[in-house]
Amino acid sequence: MSELARVCIHVHSQYVESQSLPDEDRYVFAYTITIRNLGRSNVQLRSRYWLITNGNGRETEVQGEGVVGEQPHIAAGGEYQYTSGAILETPMGTMQGHYVMIDDAGDEFHVEIPVFRLAVQTHIH
Repeated sequence: MSELARVCIHVHSQYVESQSLPDEDRYVFAYTITIRNLGRSNVQLRSRYWLITNGNGRETEVQGEGVVGEQPHIAAGGEYQYTSGAILETPMGTMQGHYVMIDDAGDEFHVEIPVFRLAVQTHIH
């Protein structure tokens, strides 16, 4: 089994109405990501890459070290959870990307983050 198959990603997103200004095309979304290490070796999340697409198809790429200022170590059988956010100019959009991780042996690998939706609840059909 490859390391890729040993890390599981779960995403939950929600619209943050209190921080949004629809009249100014500002829609704020929060997303909580749970990273589960299903493997036998410890891993560390080193960096992230996001492709954010708004409802008009405009894409923004974001990359950087770690997540929310951390490069967490995730023990074998353990999990790490964090919440972050994105601001769109449209009431709907998507995010997808990957994490760059390293295992105890020093081997680097990517963990894909499947596409997930950012949407104001009233705009979901």
